[in-house]
Amino acid sequence: MPGLLRGVARTAVVAGTATAVSNRVSRRQAGRWAEQDAERQGAYQQAAAPPTPAAPPTSEASPPGADEMSSKIDQLKQLGDLKAQGVLTEEEFAAQKRQVLG
Repeated sequence: MPGLLRGVARTAVVAGTATAVSNRVSRRQAGRWAEQDAERQGAYQQAAAPPTPAAPPTSEASPPGADEMSSKIDQLKQLGDLKAQGVLTEEEFAAQKRQVLG
């Protein structure tokens, strides 16, 4: 009889430990997913925000359209970063790129 009780007690301890570890892993994984969702949500909101108008040229030495070109380049870099992060799909990236380039 003592052998049977020992076996039952050991099984209960192992099962309890496994449940506790499993719950902790689940909570940690859910927290990471929530962080990733928050980051993606912020990136989506940035991508959906209307582009800010380009500032008028402050220097007479810069060629006409230089500020506009640098603004487009900055926007394309941001789109590329969002695509690299997996926020934008290839199709979304292409559509946004066409919109920026006009």
